[in-house]
Amino acid sequence: MSRSARLLAGALAAAALTVSACSGSSSESRGSGEPVSGGSLTWAVETEPTTLNPQLNGQNRTHLILRNAYESLLYRDSDGGYVPWLADSYEVSSDARQFTFTLREDVTFSDGEPLTAAAVKVNFDHLNDPTYDENGAGQGPLAHLEEVVVIDERTVRFDLVDSFAPFLDYASNAFLISPSSYEEDSISAGGSQVHGTGPFVISDVASGQEVTFERRDDYDWAPANAGHQGPAYLDSVTYRFLPESSVRIGALTSEQVDVIEGIPGIDSATLSDNDEVTVARSSLIGAPWSIYFNTIFGPTQDESVRKAFVAAVDVDTILDSIYQGERTRAWSSLNASETQFYQPALEGSFGNDPDLANELLDAAGWSGRDDEGFRTNTAGERLTITLFQGASYVFDGRDTVLQAVQAQVKDVAGIDFDVQQVDDGTWAEHYVANDYGALDNAIIEPGSASLQWHWLPKELGGAVNFSNIDEDQVTTWLTQGWSTPDVATRAAIYQDLQTHVVAERAYVLPLVESEAQVATRDHVHGFRFRPYYNDPESAYDIWLDPAS
Repeated sequence: MSRSARLLAGALAAAALTVSACSGSSSESRGSGEPVSGGSLTWAVETEPTTLNPQLNGQNRTHLILRNAYESLLYRDSDGGYVPWLADSYEVSSDARQFTFTLREDVTFSDGEPLTAAAVKVNFDHLNDPTYDENGAGQGPLAHLEEVVVIDERTVRFDLVDSFAPFLDYASNAFLISPSSYEEDSISAGGSQVHGTGPFVISDVASGQEVTFERRDDYDWAPANAGHQGPAYLDSVTYRFLPESSVRIGALTSEQVDVIEGIPGIDSATLSDNDEVTVARSSLIGAPWSIYFNTIFGPTQDESVRKAFVAAVDVDTILDSIYQGERTRAWSSLNASETQFYQPALEGSFGNDPDLANELLDAAGWSGRDDEGFRTNTAGERLTITLFQGASYVFDGRDTVLQAVQAQVKDVAGIDFDVQQVDDGTWAEHYVANDYGALDNAIIEPGSASLQWHWLPKELGGAVNFSNIDEDQVTTWLTQGWSTPDVATRAAIYQDLQTHVVAERAYVLPLVESEAQVATRDHVHGFRFRPYYNDPESAYDIWLDPAS
C-alpha cells in the first residue's frame, strides 16, 4: 500500500496486462489444459499483513491474501463496470444520494450465518463506528454516509448526506464479515474467527512466517467474470512472508515456492532468463507512490522550498539506476492507468532543474551553508525536511529510492532530506502530531476516491491528506467532481486539480507509477490480475498440473 486510506482513514475476468516472460505468455493464458482440483500452493509475498481483519488492514499490497476469505457486494470488469457478486443488483438514485443493493439468496459466511441486509448494515455500522475503527470512521467516502437502512431481508439501502457518485466504488469494494465475528476477542488481529464469504477459510497462522487457507467446499457464488464457478480448485494455499527479494527469487527458482509477488526491477532479468518461470506485470489504478510535503510544519510550509526540492530531483536517473528500466516514472497525482482522470499535460513539466532549485532557495532566505554543505537561514538553522517511512510499507526498493533522493537534493541544492524508517506506531504518532516535513504514500483506489483521500481537508474525510492543505478551490473541485455523473466534466475538474497540487503549488512530488509483479512456475495455471484494479487476484482460479 502502499498505505491505503484505511490506515488512518479507515484508507474482474482478465485485466489489462503487460508481460515480461521467457515463455512468451502470461500465467493466465498458459493453462491450456483442463483445470483439475486438488493440490497445495505456496505463494511467497513481500509484505506481512499487520492484521488479518480485512476491514482494519490498510496495506493494499496484502489484500491479495485477504481476498481468499473475504468478499464484497460487487465485482468489477476491466472497463470499470460493476458485476453482480454478493449483491444480485443495485440502484442509484438520480441525485446520487441513495444506493440500494439486492443481495443473493444463497450466500453464507464460513460460520454458517446467511448474508442478509441486516448483516450488511452491521458491517457498515461498525466501519463507521470509532470504537471499532478509531482511525477510519467518518473518513473518505464514509464521511458521506448518513444511514444504512434495511428494507427487507435481501435489500439494503445506503443514504448519504449529499450527492456523492463515487460512493458505489467504496460500497462495492468493502470487505464483509459475519456479524458474530465482531464479538470475537480476536477481531482486531483477525484470523480464523473472523468469518468471510470467500472460497477459502484461514486455517493456520504463524506470525512472522506464513498464513494458510483451506478450500471451502460449499462455495458457489463467484462473480460471472471469474475464471470458473463453484469451489476453488486448490485444496489449500499458503502465503509465506519473505521480505527479501533475493530470498523470494531463490525460493521460486529452487522450487520451494510456486509463486512470488514483488520483483524489484534489477531482478526481472534474472527471472526472464529462466524458462520455467513466467513474470507478469500490471499497472495499478489509484495514486502513484509519491512524496507529500507538509504545508503546516517546518520549511515545507514555504512554496519556494517545496518547488526547490522538486527541481533538485532527477527522478528519471534515480529510477533507471535502481529499477533498470523496469518501472515507470509518475508525473501526476493519479496513475496513468486512470485514463479517464489522469493529467497528461504534467508530463515533462517539472523536476531536474538545479539552477531553479538554487535560485528559489537563495531567494527564500536559505543562502548560507554549514560545515556539512547543507543550506542554512540567517538564524543558522539547517534546511531539514524529515520524512518518516512506516516499516510495514517499505517494499519494491522504496527505501533505496528515498536514499537516492536524499543524496541528490543534498548534492544539487544543499537540502537535508532526513529519511527515517520507523515502526508503524511511531509513524502514526508523527502523523497525528503533524511534526514531519514529508510522508510517502500510494493508494489503490478509483481515481475519485484517491483524490478525495489525499486532498480533501482531514475533518471532511481526507484522511491521507498528508500535505495538510485546506484550500477552498481544491475542496470545490472535489465537491464538483463527486457530485457530477458526467465523466467528461468530472475529468476536466480533476485534471485542473492535479495541475494545481502538483505543478502550481508543489504539494506532492510523484515518483513511481504503481505496479504489481508476480512470477509463477510453469506448473501453475489460472493466475490473474483483478479486473479494473489490476492488482493480483486471490488463488480462487489457480490450479496445478497433476504431477506437481
